[in-house]
Amino acid sequence: MLPKQSAPALFGLILSGLMSLLVSGISTYRTVGFDESFAGLWVGAWLTAWLVAFPVVLVVAPLARRTVALLVESRP
Repeated sequence: MLPKQSAPALFGLILSGLMSLLVSGISTYRTVGFDESFAGLWVGAWLTAWLVAFPVVLVVAPLARRTVALLVESRP
């Protein structure tokens, strides 16, 4: 079991992995369709996207949290 302090990084890792998997799959499909090269191209695009997405999520998540806090009502 991981320590509680690792939760934000683990959340970012999982979220960035899933989102980059989905977006790269859609983009790859729109570019080449479901042909014999689809799987290999998708995996390559996904890994590249994930390498970028994970650090971006770690940097942008605190900003997103602050923005959401400003946009929603706080209860006393």
